Amino acid sequence: MNDIIRAMIERRSVRKYTAQIPDRELVDQIIEAGLYAANGRGYQHTKIIILEDPVVREEIRKHNAAFGGWPEDFDPFYGAPVRILVIARRDWYNRQYDGALVMGNMMLAAHALGLGSCWINRAREEFETEYGRELLRRIGIEDEWEGIGYCAIGHPTEPLPSPPARKEDRVHRL
Repeated sequence: MNDIIRAMIERRSVRKYTAQIPDRELVDQIIEAGLYAANGRGYQHTKIIILEDPVVREEIRKHNAAFGGWPEDFDPFYGAPVRILVIARRDWYNRQYDGALVMGNMMLAAHALGLGSCWINRAREEFETEYGRELLRRIGIEDEWEGIGYCAIGHPTEPLPSPPARKEDRVHRL
């Protein structure tokens, strides 16, 4: 079987990570895979933000937990040492699709490089707040942007489960 197709079949969301930070070279490859995602009309109206600042990471963790309805001390990033935010221009009609392709590319790249990943939601809600808009302004991102998702990345603490069987009646030919 082709390696890319095998990665698509075997990749699973990881929700338990070691504290070991992946090599920067691997993270850079994951980001590059995201930058090369297919996108509407080739406009590249998405941005990737690596969340490295510990204070910002903690603020976002708290906001994300609040939006998810969890206790303040819950970690919705499951201890992942690498957190990457994907945003897209709010005025771009293809923003969710383009951003989802960036996320998918990064998760597949992480798996192919022996790392785990998980799509973390609630970025849209967070970046609709004044806090989110101010955070973007701090790094020089103006205009209106929509949070698409966070990509949590790290070394899994346990082996990935086998892919579950696919449901019947999902493919039709006309």
